[in-house]
Amino acid sequence: MEWKLKKFEELTNEELYKVLQLRNDVFIVEQQCPYEDCDGRDKESYHLFLEDKDNIVAYSRILKKGVSYDEVSIGRVVVNKNYRGKSIARELLIKAIKFIEETLKETEIRIGAQAYLIGFYESLGFKAVSSEYLEDEIPHLEMLYKKSK
Repeated sequence: MEWKLKKFEELTNEELYKVLQLRNDVFIVEQQCPYEDCDGRDKESYHLFLEDKDNIVAYSRILKKGVSYDEVSIGRVVVNKNYRGKSIARELLIKAIKFIEETLKETEIRIGAQAYLIGFYESLGFKAVSSEYLEDEIPHLEMLYKKSK
């Protein structure tokens, strides 16, 4: 398995297709949540993903400051259902945080987390900074990560 991190324009057509396929399989089909996945923000993002042979099995996008929030953000965090339970999501987020801190030189990350994942994100250093709200009929809340000094 191989981790890759690319800007939008660096993605191959095949990689982009597989990213969109994974996001659609999980967020739209599995979670039964029709929403507009192609929101225009992918072009302003870095794309972090794990390939296993010809499949993308885990993915997240790292959004630049000002795209979704005043802070850098991580979104569309997803792991193929056949690869869950192997700490891949944790490794994905750790890699994203490291890239944001070391390469982008940012110290704060804001996310819109699905409410059932609060404990997971708290274990990575995020803290809830909003009350729950519905996004596409799924409970979410904003969480903020601040680099420890």
